Parts: sequence; C-alpha cells; structure tokens
Amino acid sequence: MVRHRGLVAESGVLIIQVEPDSPAGRAGVRERDLLVEYDGSPMTGIDDLRRMLTEQRIGKRTQMTAVRGPDKLTVEVVPGESPQPA
Repeated sequence: MVRHRGLVAESGVLIIQVEPDSPAGRAGVRERDLLVEYDGSPMTGIDDLRRMLTEQRIGKRTQMTAVRGPDKLTVEVVPGESPQPA
C-alpha cells in the first residue's frame, strides 16, 4: 500500500471524529481518513500532528494528504484556534 500510493511513511493518524464547522471539516476531511502527511511532513502518529499545529500556523493555508479507502487525496486546510471550553 505504501509503495502503491507513493506514501512517505508506513503509518499515519486515523481521524476518528471531525467537527462539521472545524478547519478539517471545512476542508473535506472525513472520519476514518488516514492522515499521512501535513505540510510536507510525514505523520507517523498523533504526536507528529501536535508538533505541527502551532500558533504560527493559525490562519495559514497548508496541505494535508490522507488515504480514504483506495484513494490518496490532498486537501487544503487553514488551521484555526481551538474553541475555549465553556
């Protein structure tokens, strides 16, 4: 699968929930997508994604690559600030 889809890593981050009005939701990310690359960097686990989502990236358009079923897709996302708990 890695070679067939031209992936840069053998693992990724499984998306288990997407809020409809979140940056990921607006970009078209769906539950069960496997995030394999963010802004050109391979995602081998959730810690990789957390390291990438810094304050400096808020409001800046970037690309995410995911595997959805048999397809590899790239979407543009604009990270935003997390809502404050009520």
